[in-house]
Amino acid sequence: MVEEVTRSRLGRGLAALIGDVGEETQAIERVRATRRVPIEFIRANPRNPRRLFRDEDLQELAASVKERGIIQPLVVRSVAGTADAYEIVAGERRWRAAQQAGLHEVPIHLVEVGDREALELAIIENVQRSDLNPLEEAMGYSELIEQFGYAQADLARIIGKSRSHVANMLRLMKLPEPVQAYLRDGQITAGHARALLAHADPERVASEIVSQGLNVRQVEALAQEQAEAAGKARQSRPRAEKDADTKALEQALSDSLGMVVSIDHRGAGGEVRIRYKSLDQLDEVCRRLKR
Repeated sequence: MVEEVTRSRLGRGLAALIGDVGEETQAIERVRATRRVPIEFIRANPRNPRRLFRDEDLQELAASVKERGIIQPLVVRSVAGTADAYEIVAGERRWRAAQQAGLHEVPIHLVEVGDREALELAIIENVQRSDLNPLEEAMGYSELIEQFGYAQADLARIIGKSRSHVANMLRLMKLPEPVQAYLRDGQITAGHARALLAHADPERVASEIVSQGLNVRQVEALAQEQAEAAGKARQSRPRAEKDADTKALEQALSDSLGMVVSIDHRGAGGEVRIRYKSLDQLDEVCRRLKR
């Protein structure tokens, strides 16, 4: 119970730390808990879901940091067994910009959390700020699920997103690597990527998106056309003629049940289909199978 309450408060707690909750008492507590440490005491978080740090963005932030300093403290945790060492939980972009700006000290807010909570907080902060690209977000969700056994519904509740959002983001990791590269570089959107999941050849269509500037609706329309063409091809494909023994068995079963029975025999296996016209007939099939 305690663990569930802690998890449910993570999003709100981090929001207070990074300034997304503007209540006066929380602001006072944040100032009291903040202190400054030498920048060399800080380490990057190897679990940070954010992997891409664009040079031009860091240069802009570094210019702002040089002018005004770091307004919001880095959220850090102690490094076990090492004195004067802190690992970033949230705020690596600010830390990198501070290094570029030549700062000697940075403000920190120290929290004591384990690996799981540190990853949760890192994801929540980046999602709240929309700092992650879709693949980074998906990889963060995947790590929480694989390493810490989260269900998608629990993860959605913790990060403040819908379960369908989490599921859709995770599906992006099924795309081929060349398509993921387009997504990482911002050449296609998450909407494009989700539409590409319905294509038989997502790499080719992704290349067309980039070269022709296709929008999401156009990509979805291409997938629909592809599905319709495949359906017509299946319908036009001639069915293999059934042998006399299979036909005789179909007739015998149909006569016994009083329903249409079809057998599709393929090599060593196949399937049997029974068509019923009423719920009474379905009950009869179930009764016979159970018996």
